[in-house]
Amino acid sequence: MSSPDPRMRIADSDRERAMADLAGHYAEGRLDHEEYDERLDAIWTARTRADLALLFSDLPRLPVPPPPRPEPAAPRRSRAWQRVPLLPVLAVLIVLSLLTEAPFWLLVFPLVFLRSRHRGASCAPPHGHADYRRSRGSHG
Repeated sequence: MSSPDPRMRIADSDRERAMADLAGHYAEGRLDHEEYDERLDAIWTARTRADLALLFSDLPRLPVPPPPRPEPAAPRRSRAWQRVPLLPVLAVLIVLSLLTEAPFWLLVFPLVFLRSRHRGASCAPPHGHADYRRSRGSHG
């Protein structure tokens, strides 16, 4: 597998990742506050992978965190109420509304709420991003 081109321009996401790595080194005591601030400023002025790699050339690679574990699936609820035909239910609600003099919308609201409650979808963030750091054996 070939290493990424050091002349490749970086994105803000690369800078943010570099900032997180730099914070890890600072937290572990490898950098003093002044040097941390200097390198932090240099991250925002970096344009290429080589610019970022230079800022980390004298620091060890931080261990790559394991990917997040997927959350256990929620127990499935019975959706029998979703298979009920709407027309007969609406007819019954209209009759109830007329007989009890309750507002129709008050009787329909629970039905609409229950049917729409389970329609949301979760959107997972995309995984994977470019690695600006040099491979372990590379020094030049």
